[in-house]
Amino acid sequence: MAAPTAPPTAWETEAMSTEPAPRAKVLWIARLEYRFHTWRERRARARGLTPRVSAYPGYGGEDWVRVLGRVLIVPPVRARRRGRQRGEDAGVRGWRSFAAVPVGYARVTVTVDGVTHEVVADRGGVIDTVLPARLQPGWQPLSMSVEGSASFETRVFVVGADVRFGVVSDVDDTVMVTALPRPLVAAWNSFVLNEHARQPVPGMAVLLERLLRDHPGSPVIYLSTGAWNVAPTLQRFLRRHLFPPGALLLTDWGPTHDRWFRSGRAHKEENLRRLAREFPTVKWMLIGDDGQHDDALYTAFASEKPDHVAAVAIRRLSSAEAVLAGGRTAVDDHSAAEVPWLTGDDGAALLDRLAEIGVVDRDPDAVGGPA
Repeated sequence: MAAPTAPPTAWETEAMSTEPAPRAKVLWIARLEYRFHTWRERRARARGLTPRVSAYPGYGGEDWVRVLGRVLIVPPVRARRRGRQRGEDAGVRGWRSFAAVPVGYARVTVTVDGVTHEVVADRGGVIDTVLPARLQPGWQPLSMSVEGSASFETRVFVVGADVRFGVVSDVDDTVMVTALPRPLVAAWNSFVLNEHARQPVPGMAVLLERLLRDHPGSPVIYLSTGAWNVAPTLQRFLRRHLFPPGALLLTDWGPTHDRWFRSGRAHKEENLRRLAREFPTVKWMLIGDDGQHDDALYTAFASEKPDHVAAVAIRRLSSAEAVLAGGRTAVDDHSAAEVPWLTGDDGAALLDRLAEIGVVDRDPDAVGGPA
């Protein structure tokens, strides 16, 4: 493709200005991880295996879309299991997502609205890029392929120019009951093969649906510190328990260029600030729980950018859940946030509080029970 001659658009200029400068030194463990995965990739290719793309739901604006996915070489599926996988369920499941080999710096073909683009995955095979596209508001399709493989279809939610409300929700202990000590949360979420083994937080699916019903056209962003490997399982869980579809913003496990482990809090902070930049007229309904850092994180963001926050809803963990989660991290004083702040034990309680402050309409026929 020939290089464009037109001047960069506003989102391109901002992306270039906010991209971090390359660092001279890379942590040795990061180099070691990359060499290990390169060795695994060579072995997999020698066995005749080829890369494929797992594409994840993204979002976008009037003239751009944020495309998300990952390039992997996936272990072969047993014949008796092959027939069970359809559509998005054909994505990487459970332990197989971690047995899969990430293909670093793979060249991926992305087709949006009939226009083909070539993008490059990062060192861990993750695709997270912004592409120009003029699409109608709502869910719109796109496809990705790598090295001539079959295209993987996914969707992006395009936010209309007149939308002024959006939802950002945590996942663990907010929409999904974790009920495990924090050191085991990642393993549970990653290696459980069947989403039927997990339970939703009572009333939370109803809460999110009511928010969308009262604010048509609003985007939903599921912002989690979970690994991209669990994205297919998370999507199935959300569909099964009738949660509204939304973009997934997860993270990649392993070392970075300057850290042994990625910071989950930094991941959430960066994406909240990014959403504020990308949608300057949208106010976000922030939903989380008091078992991790959501309370402190939302307090800081609401204090920094009160014009971008409609309200904050924090689910209170039960005593048993709080013990397993390592205690509560709630910030007692929210006066500095200057936005409505409410708490409740489940989705029904939070829905009642939101109705009291006018974020959702009162509905005497609505039942805030389990999804």
